[in-house]
Amino acid sequence: MSATVQKSPRRKLASLELVMGAVLMVTIIGAVLLSGWLFADPGKISLSARLVPPFQNPEHIFGTDALGRDILARVANGGWISLQVGFISVLGSVVLGVFMGLIAGYYRGIWDVIVMRFADVQLALPFILLAITFVAILGGSLTNTIILLIVSQWVQYARLVRAAVLSLREREFVLSARAIGVSDRNIILRHILPNLLGPVVVLMTLNVANNILLESSLTFLGLGVDPTIPSWGGMLAEGRTYLQTAWWISVVPGMAILLTVFGLNLLGDWLRDILDPTGRTNR
Repeated sequence: MSATVQKSPRRKLASLELVMGAVLMVTIIGAVLLSGWLFADPGKISLSARLVPPFQNPEHIFGTDALGRDILARVANGGWISLQVGFISVLGSVVLGVFMGLIAGYYRGIWDVIVMRFADVQLALPFILLAITFVAILGGSLTNTIILLIVSQWVQYARLVRAAVLSLREREFVLSARAIGVSDRNIILRHILPNLLGPVVVLMTLNVANNILLESSLTFLGLGVDPTIPSWGGMLAEGRTYLQTAWWISVVPGMAILLTVFGLNLLGDWLRDILDPTGRTNR
């Protein structure tokens, strides 16, 4: 009886995390995907309606910028860039990192040494130095930003997967499969990989939020996507000169970033509790 009483608050909180995270993400992603139908043209300039404060004009609920462009429309449209960078870069990092981690952990030997030493070199490079060098050589664009994030973050997945594989490869079900002649490929795909999905999915969820922040930061510093393309980081950079007179130009995209990252972190915490019961935090 007491065990049931102790578990119920945790389950309620986990459900609250799921509901809040799902509502936030469905709302944000829905607004981004339907921005072309729900909101005005984000690039439409109207100098007669420049710097309109929020909630003073029904046509511009969250105000306008210095060129009279609707802030809400630009935030919804710019979210496509941030979400695209966040999800695609994480998927690329997962594919590369999981592959390298499986090779290093399962085969060990020279493969393990090569992958892990390369990972050590990668971790020794400060991210901002890598970003500046990358942009100086290839230039700033949406594609290059995604590639930069993939190159800088595959190591996290490789180290996570390698550590798990080193333990799994000595488990009884793997030894039994190897003893009866199952190929290494089938052992990796059917016996080892499914046992890695839990921690990898949790890390993916949290890294999407982190990559959205990184993309916004890089664009804010002029190292990310083309500044002519609406993005949350670019809007923050545009609004910094108007903080005292038109704070909403920066605050509204900043709130969009905050709510997106908050929603993703809630889903990540919920997934961690579901997929890894031994790692639950005390509520």
